[in-house]
Amino acid sequence: MNISRTFDILDAGKDIYEDRAVIAVKKDGKWDEYNIDRYSQMAHNLSYGLLAMGLRPGDKIANISGNRPEWNIVDMAITQAGMIHVPIYPTISADEYRHILKHAEIKLIFVGDKSLYQKLLPLTEGLENFIGIYSTVENGTIPSWNEILELGKKNAHEWVDELFKIKASVKPDDIASIIYTSGTTGVSKGVMLSHSNFLSNVEACKGLFPLENGDIAVSFLPLSHVFERMVNYYYQSIGVSIYYADNLARIGDVIKEVKPHIFMTVPRMLEKTYDKIIAVGKDLTGLKKQIFFWAVNLGYKYSEIKNSWYYRTRLKLARKLVFSKWQKALGGRLKLIISGGAALQPRLMRVFWAAGIPVFEGYGLTETSPVIAVNHPASPGNIRIGSVGPVVPNVEVKIADDGEILMRGPSLMKGYYKAPDLTSMAIDQDGWFHTGDIGHLEDGKFLTITDRKKEIFKLSNGKYVAPQLIENKLKESFFIEQCMVVGENEKFVSALISPNFSFLHDWCSRHKIHFENNDELITIPEVIARYQKEINLVNKQLSDYEQIKRYRLVAEQWSPQTGELSPTLKLKRRTLYERYENILEEIYGHTKQTEVRGVNKE
Repeated sequence: MNISRTFDILDAGKDIYEDRAVIAVKKDGKWDEYNIDRYSQMAHNLSYGLLAMGLRPGDKIANISGNRPEWNIVDMAITQAGMIHVPIYPTISADEYRHILKHAEIKLIFVGDKSLYQKLLPLTEGLENFIGIYSTVENGTIPSWNEILELGKKNAHEWVDELFKIKASVKPDDIASIIYTSGTTGVSKGVMLSHSNFLSNVEACKGLFPLENGDIAVSFLPLSHVFERMVNYYYQSIGVSIYYADNLARIGDVIKEVKPHIFMTVPRMLEKTYDKIIAVGKDLTGLKKQIFFWAVNLGYKYSEIKNSWYYRTRLKLARKLVFSKWQKALGGRLKLIISGGAALQPRLMRVFWAAGIPVFEGYGLTETSPVIAVNHPASPGNIRIGSVGPVVPNVEVKIADDGEILMRGPSLMKGYYKAPDLTSMAIDQDGWFHTGDIGHLEDGKFLTITDRKKEIFKLSNGKYVAPQLIENKLKESFFIEQCMVVGENEKFVSALISPNFSFLHDWCSRHKIHFENNDELITIPEVIARYQKEINLVNKQLSDYEQIKRYRLVAEQWSPQTGELSPTLKLKRRTLYERYENILEEIYGHTKQTEVRGVNKE
C-alpha cells in the first residue's frame, strides 16, 4: 500500500505487522502491547469522538505528554480527521504554553498526567471556542480521554462515512502538524509540516540502515520533537515494534529487558552512559582495571576507514574481555544507535564503534522534517567520524559564501505559522532554506557542522570565535556538565561552567575535600585548580585568540526545567547572559589584571 499521508500507516500496518506489537509501554509492571487492530480501532474511535464534539478539519489540537502509545493514537486520530496536531513539550514554562496555545488557536488539549492538567487549566482562560483538557492517563479526578473514546464508539455509525470522506480529502501536501521550535532566544515559531514533509524524510532514510520487519526499537526521546516523531513513522512503515521508556530514570532497565535493535539518542545521554561505564571501570582493581582501560584507550584509536591487522587482533581480544559487557548492558543485539540534536564527541563515537556498538551521527532541523544528512552503512564509504555524514538522497545542500548551510528538498516546511515575513527571511526566492548553521562539505561529501551563525562572535581585535566548538571540547571533561563560552566585543574569551556535580562530589570524596553545599564547593581552591587543569587541556587545542583566559564555576545545574536549556538541551544564551550578568561584568569589568577565583592571569 502507498503511504502518502501519515495516517496511511494504520492501514498499511495490517499487512506489515500482522498480530505483533506496534507500540507498547509498561503498565503495573507488565508490557501493555498494542497490535495494529487495537491501535487502529482506538484511533478511529477517537476521531469519531472529536467529530462528535464539534471539531472539524483544520482545527488545532494540542498534545502534551511523554512517550506512550496514547501519543501515537492521538496523533493518528487528529490527522486522519483532517485536524492539525500541535505537539508541545511537557517541560516548557507557563509563558511559553500561553503563547503557543493562543498563537495556534488550540481548541482541545490532551495531556499525559494530572500535574500538566492543573498547570494548563488556568492558561486556557480566554481561548476562543476552547472545549477542554483531557488526560490520556486515567485519573478519576480529571476529565479522561476515555470520555471521547466512548463518545466516538457509541456514535461511530453516525460518523464513519464522514470520516471516510475526510480521509479521502486529505492531500499529502496538507498540514499535518505545527511544531513550535523550542528556540534559544525569543518567542517560539510554529513550523508547519505537511504529511509529505514527514514521509519524504521517511523515504530518504529507508534503506540506509539494516533494519528489518520484526526488529525492536526503544523510544525515549520526546515524541514532541520532530526527530523522534519522524523516526516513529519510519519504524511503523517498515514493521519495527516500538517499546516506550516513559520514565528517563528507567531507560537502562527497559533496554536490558527489551533488547532493542535500535534507539535514537542525543549526545548528552550517550555521554552519561559512557561516564557510568568509566565509573565502573575506575572501581575495578589490579589487572581487571588495567585491562579495562587498555581496551578503552584502544577504542579511542578506532578508525572508521581502515584498521591495521595488528589493531584488529587487539580489538578482538578487547571485545571479548571488556566490550562484550558493554554490549550486554545495552541489550546484546543492538544493530545501531543514531545520535542527533547536537555535536557528538568523536572520541565517544570511536570507542562505541570499537565496542561493536555502531553510533551514527546525523543532522537536521524542525524546519526540514528533520534529517538533512546522516552517517550510514548502506554502502561502503558513507561514514566519517566527526561529520554528520552524507546528505540524504532526496535533499540538496550547498554552502553559502559566508559558510552557512543551505538546504532544499521535499522535507522542507511549508513555512512558519502566521509569519510570512519570517518564512521569506528563512527561505530565499530560489527555495533554499537558510539553516543558520555554519559548516562545510568535507571531501565534497561529508557535511561537517562548526557552529551556529548567530552564535559566532567577534572579539575586539576583530578575530571571530565559534563558541560551540570550544564548548564541545570542554564538555569532553568528566568534570563539566554544561558550559557557555563568551567574549563578544571583548579582548579575550571566557567561560561560565556548570560542573558535573555528581562526578565532582565523588572526586571530592576521594580527595577528602569537605563542603556544605555547591555554593561553597565552587570556591574551594583545590576544586578551582582541578578545573584549571581541564581548561589548560582544552586551551592547548585552540588558537591563541580562542583560548579561555578567565572562567567561573556556577553553583546551578542547567536544565530545561530551570530555563537555561531548551527542551532539546541547547543553551539559551540570552537567558544565561541575563542570569549571570553580574559574573560577566566581574569577568570583563576589572581594571587591573589581577588573579581572582577561577581566573587565569592574562
